[in-house]
Order: sequence, then C-alpha cells, then structure tokens
Amino acid sequence: MSPKRPTLTDVAKRAGTSTAVVSYVMNDGPRPVSDRLRARVLAAADELDYRPDRFARALRRPRRWRQIGLLVPDMTMPLYGAFAGRIEIEARARDHLTMMGNTGFAPERELEFATAFTDVGIDGLVVVGAVDATGTGEICARARVPVVWVHNSRGGTEVPVVGGDHVGAGRLAAGHLLDVHRCENLVFVGGFTAEKVRHGDRETVAQRFQGFAAALGGHGDAIHTDLTAASAYTAVGTYLRGCPEPPQGMVVGTSAQSAAAMRAVTDAGLRIPEDVRIVGFDGATADHFGQITLTSVRQPVDRITRRALARLLDPPDGDRGIERSGPMEVALGVGESCGCELNIPRR
Repeated sequence: MSPKRPTLTDVAKRAGTSTAVVSYVMNDGPRPVSDRLRARVLAAADELDYRPDRFARALRRPRRWRQIGLLVPDMTMPLYGAFAGRIEIEARARDHLTMMGNTGFAPERELEFATAFTDVGIDGLVVVGAVDATGTGEICARARVPVVWVHNSRGGTEVPVVGGDHVGAGRLAAGHLLDVHRCENLVFVGGFTAEKVRHGDRETVAQRFQGFAAALGGHGDAIHTDLTAASAYTAVGTYLRGCPEPPQGMVVGTSAQSAAAMRAVTDAGLRIPEDVRIVGFDGATADHFGQITLTSVRQPVDRITRRALARLLDPPDGDRGIERSGPMEVALGVGESCGCELNIPRR
C-alpha cells in the first residue's frame, strides 16, 4: 500500500504557518509572501517531499488515474518508440496515464513541452534523450515536479541517467569484430560533435565511439556524419570510393543509419558480410525479414523502463539502491551482417 501523500496542511504545520500562506507560495499568489516566510514554506515542502496536486484543485473528487509526462526526441526511431511503448505500459500498471511530447531534438520544444505538462499538473516527467536537461530540470524544480532522465542527456542533471552502458556497447561491438571475426581494419560510422551534428543523439554516439576506440587500443578511424540516414549513405559511399582497400569491419553508431550504411556498402560493389562485416546498435528484435539481418548491441529497454518509473514514482526512501546504480549492461544480438549466422569464413 502506498504511503499517505503529504498535504498542504502537513506543509503548513511543518512551516508553522497557515494553509493559505502555503497556497500563496505554491501558486505565486494571489497575495505576496515575504522572502523569509517563502523560504520556510519551501524548506518544509522539501522535507516532506510535498508535490502539489493541481488536478485536485480543479476536480474535487476521488480519481483512479494520475498522469506523467513523457518527452522523446523522435518517435519515428525504433529505439525511442520502444522506450515510449514500455513506459506507457509500466505507467499504466501504476495507475498513471502518459502524456507524450515529441521534441524533435529541439531544445526550445523540449522546454515548451516541459512547461505545458507541468502547468497541466503531471505527477512526474520522464525525458528520454534530453537535449536541454538543465533548462528542463529548472522548469520541473520550480513546479516541484519530479523528473527522471532516460537513455542519455545533454546538459547537467542532479541524478544519474537511467540507461545502458554506451561506452561498453561500443567496446562490445568492436570486440566482436576483432575477437570473433579477426577483423584487423575497422571503421566507425557516426557523428559526435556539435559542429557535425545539429539534431541527433551525439552524446550517445560519442560514448559508443569512445568504447570502440578503447577496443582498438585507444584510437579508431571514423566516417563522420550528421546522424541522418542520407548523410550515412553519402559519407560511407565517399569513404569506400576513396580508400585503397575497404575495411574488414564497420560499426554503425545509430540504428537509424544502419540500413543506409549497409546500402552504401552494397552499392559500392561489396558484399556483406563476406567483404565487410557490420555491427550496429539497438536493432529491432522482431526484424527477421530484411535482406540481411543486423548484428547489433541492444539495451535492456524493459529493465531501464522499470528502473526509471521506480525512481520517478516510488517513495524517496524506497529507491536508494536505484539511485546508486550505474549504467545497465548491454548485450549483443547476433544477426547475419557480421557473418555469425551465415558462418562465413574470414577472407
């Protein structure tokens, strides 16, 4: 049974003032409150972990469903769709409906959604792949709405991001090509600087490249793209036409660019995996009907989602172990693009 949620009366008693004064502080009016008294009220609210229930003010009747907000950068990408689907299911199991916003990797849209959702009266916000974590965190703090960061974030956060081990993922992808397939010449496809990538999850790609380079002894060759499929196709094709000998192995930094990179390889007259073995990330587990199934490093989306919702909705003293936990372990899903399922001998 969930513990009793602190009320306005509880905050007033802790602060030694009236419920009216607490209401003025929480609602920025309609009457002014001195800075000293405001600080006392806010301190009491922090001690009790009080969260204003804006819906309760508008709808004075019992209700089953509460609401959380969910922000994702691009719902057309399979990984973000998978996160959204699982978050909706986990939240509904906890009697929470999910309001969703698609930010398009635009900081201003992320802040706009965060403001709108907190104004409506959500009980918590989940941000997958934040592009302005600092600004969004400030909005939630002012509204006293808890927030949890999932997958990765751009900007500082007070608590760790709930997500997979992206550095380990890059190391695992490269290590598979090095150790299992004995590839000697590897290249990484992706963009991870602000100059190269205006929109896209460059932070995750940077961490994956870090792991890739570590597996190669601290260095690694990269084909730089802006994280769009079109850019991957053009950049990989240009690279292959300009190199005297194609790489034996290729690691593609995002799932959205994997198909384009593979098409560029075959359009260059090379075979996958006989000539170039390819490993990607976050491939769809149900995608078994492509011309060549992708070997990819996958995140534990279900476990990440459960941890994120526990951090957001469970009592503060019930998730201390969660707060201390680090990035979650990833795993390699073997397909045909690296040659494992086809059992292709090394050339």
